[in-house]
Amino acid sequence: MPDFDPLIKKISDYVQTFQAKDESLQEAKTCFFDSIACAFMALEHDQVKKFIEIDYIKNSQGSVRVIGTDLKTNALDATFLNGALIRWLDFNDTWLAKEWGHPSDNLSIILALVDYLKNHRSTSLNFKEILNYMVMAHEIQGALAIENSLNKEGLDHVALVKIASASVGAKMLGHKDHQIKAVISNAFIDGHSLRTYRHFPNTGARKSWAAGDASAKALKQVFISEVSDESYSTVLSAKNWGFNDVLMGKNPLKLERDLGSYVMDNILYKVSFPAEFHAQTAAEAAISLSSEIKGKIQDIKEIKIHTQEPGIRIISKKGPLNNYADRDHCIEYIVAWCLLNGNLNSNSYSDISASDKNIDKLRDLTNTVEDQAYTEKYYDLDERAIPNRVIVTMKTGEVFEKEVIYPLGHKNRRAESLPFLKGKFQNIIENLNIKSDELMKFYDEKNLDSINIYDLLNCIYK
Repeated sequence: MPDFDPLIKKISDYVQTFQAKDESLQEAKTCFFDSIACAFMALEHDQVKKFIEIDYIKNSQGSVRVIGTDLKTNALDATFLNGALIRWLDFNDTWLAKEWGHPSDNLSIILALVDYLKNHRSTSLNFKEILNYMVMAHEIQGALAIENSLNKEGLDHVALVKIASASVGAKMLGHKDHQIKAVISNAFIDGHSLRTYRHFPNTGARKSWAAGDASAKALKQVFISEVSDESYSTVLSAKNWGFNDVLMGKNPLKLERDLGSYVMDNILYKVSFPAEFHAQTAAEAAISLSSEIKGKIQDIKEIKIHTQEPGIRIISKKGPLNNYADRDHCIEYIVAWCLLNGNLNSNSYSDISASDKNIDKLRDLTNTVEDQAYTEKYYDLDERAIPNRVIVTMKTGEVFEKEVIYPLGHKNRRAESLPFLKGKFQNIIENLNIKSDELMKFYDEKNLDSINIYDLLNCIYK
């Protein structure tokens, strides 16, 4: 049998040996609670409740729990539902590079396997181990995203969730080197999603559950590997039929970076706004300007948004916006809403909110352009900036302008972000009356060795 492709070997070696430092584990703890907050928030929305009520899932026999519910199901469907909940509102963490994504999507498989291992394999884990798995999943997905653009090939970024989840899932189940490599090879073979559901004219809610679906498919490959001794060592490099020749064209997948904790250490949080991350600083800028143009909306002559190239490619839209998923991925809608209302939340994209005719009036007055300097700052790994500038020109000639380079939630603003992230978590558990006192004790505990993961999870599940 030929040697495994170097990229597969590199990932397998990494998950078998890596141990994050305490600073990275503490960041993972922040990310853990932020992801749980996002899942709790999603439970307030009727559409996501329908997924929890899917008959075949609800009636499935199992012992693996789902965040914020009393549902117990099988490990695959629990992974799917946990992933859907974490991702539903587009409010969980973000990673931006050549590819984009939300590495905390991988927490869905980690949570499911914690329950599964305890109930079916009599294997107990500690909180530090869970956080270390999070660091590794973040790193695999994020490092691949730094060097490879699936979106330019029309593929969706959840393919990288599948690879990261499969790698970490195999490690959690105690697989050895060859078996881990086999799982990764099968994850690369497994069918990968098109991006069409993120773009006009097909934008839809699939983006809210696509990552959960990818993680569940990854777990299926992990389980299959326990009964089927098969692997595909050159799945990436095989001529004609390999991943690179079939899907990547002239840009074969690569992973030249050393794997560590870079992604977790530099992760981006959505602190205040449930909006696509390339528009986060545009939202901040527009909210800052809203008080200055209050009462003058009818006097606006032009709005100009200066953004990065990915902001143009992904979220700049003209014409009708058909649903929630269309609106929260439209920079012009986000800026218009923020200018009009001075705020932005998950209700800002509802059909009722979108019925305000002033929104489309402002969208028609908006011109979104790339600022080359912003694009350079965006791709600079030392900067990791996501800049936007909003310029509002009035019919009188008066101009209001605001630039924001780093969003709240960026590492450069981490200290500023932490109180808001804590508030985001605290507010939702208090509003939903979810064992708030107990959960806040876990949130505030600095000594990771003092946190019992099972006591914590018992507060997260009903």
